[in-house]
Amino acid sequence: MNILKRYTKILSAFFSVLIMFSSCASTTWIKSEPNNAKLYINDEHVGETPYSYSDTRIWGTTNSVRIEKEGYKTFNTTFTRNEEVDILPAIGGIFFIAPLLWTMKYKNSHNYELSPLVDNQNVSNSPNKKDKVQQLLELKKLLDAGVLTKEEFDKEKKKILGD
Repeated sequence: MNILKRYTKILSAFFSVLIMFSSCASTTWIKSEPNNAKLYINDEHVGETPYSYSDTRIWGTTNSVRIEKEGYKTFNTTFTRNEEVDILPAIGGIFFIAPLLWTMKYKNSHNYELSPLVDNQNVSNSPNKKDKVQQLLELKKLLDAGVLTKEEFDKEKKKILGD
């Protein structure tokens, strides 16, 4: 009987140490495409992407994320500490109740792609203001030279201006 008590104490001490050293922190990498975007977690500026985020909050905790970069739309999302099982606190929870609060952790990384503010296709398909001005100047020269009538000039002018 004495051996059983001793074995139980040793086993309890082993698992206590294991739980203490297994830390209840969870870490995730927050990455964006493009890199070096301003990163806000829970409305607090924490740095730029890529960024290693770590906390000791309990499972089910949600964090708000805002990523900002000049020339790109602001990206808003959340991530929650319930994405993967953390095995050491789960084992510790069998013997002690408290570690059960940290049985879930974040995924290793969260990757986000930012959208440009201006759609490149729309920019390339729409004439530039300088191009319109140049076309109107050439059209005016043709009117002044008598090559075009006033009606033809007005008609072409409307086409250029998109009216």
